[in-house]
This record gives sequence, structure tokens and C-alpha cells, in this order.
Amino acid sequence: MKETNTRLITMGAAIAALYVVLTLIANAFGLANYAIQVRFSEALTILPYFTPVAIPGLFAGCIISNILTGAMPLDVIFGSLATLIGAIGTNILKKKFPKIKWLAPLPPIIANTIVVPFVLAYVYKFDGSIPYFMLTVGIGEVISCGILGMILLFSLEKYKSRLFFDNSDM
Repeated sequence: MKETNTRLITMGAAIAALYVVLTLIANAFGLANYAIQVRFSEALTILPYFTPVAIPGLFAGCIISNILTGAMPLDVIFGSLATLIGAIGTNILKKKFPKIKWLAPLPPIIANTIVVPFVLAYVYKFDGSIPYFMLTVGIGEVISCGILGMILLFSLEKYKSRLFFDNSDM
């Protein structure tokens, strides 16, 4: 049991660390924040399709990333909650529709497209309207989660039994 818990915690921590590194890379190119965001790290939001351990890892990684990239406190909270909601949604969809892989990126795309525009408008007071920010954030999420995430999902699919601990009872 201890070995199992250690392995689960380690996997979650590795996912969090990978999320942070990928966000910092995107940030170096000016893609992690602002109205147009293409966080490479958001591709990882498909990982709850394989294991629920990814959920806290993604949430922690998003919190750390937002802090390290200089996000305002409300952005740290609500942006990270959007990622958490998306990750939970991906895991739920996997359980309800296990054969429809194309649904995996939808929850993070939807959650971020709804939440982040309000953060941009009301926390950062960027020029633009909520619909405009929904469009820009939505496009970035489709690229990050929809395209990069699905490439990642199909790449990991054939190795899932070796990469992800069987914790279907969680």
C-alpha cells in the first residue's frame, strides 16, 4: 500500500512539474498569459483520461505556473480552478463515454473559455469584450487541448499500461 501511495504521489508531482516547465516555455515566447494564450501545458489536461492522479497534479502545476509567471492572485485562483474543472470533466467523460476519445479535451476547452475571459476583463482590465476574450482564449485552448492534447492522447494510448498506474478504483 505504501508503494502504491508513493507511486501515485510521485506521478501527480511529475505531472505538476511538467505542467510548470511547459508553461514557463510558453511564457518565454509570450504565449502563457494575456488575451491570446497557447499554453503547451494545457495539452496535459487530457491526462485524466488515463488516470485520476493527473487531476491534483494539473491543479498544483497550474497554481505554481500562475504564481511563477506573475499572475495576479485572483487569476491564480480562478485560472487554476478552470484547469481543475476541466481535468475533472475529462476524467468524468472518460468514465461515462470510454470509447469516445475525442471528448477528452472538451471540458478544459469549455472551462477555460468560460472562466479566463472574465479574469482578463475584470482582474487585468484588458481592453476588449468578454466575447472577444472568449474567442481568443477559446482558440488558444483548441490549439493547446484540442490539437496538442489529442496528439498527446493518441501518442500515450499505446503505452498507457506501462505509463499509468492502474487505479481505476479511484
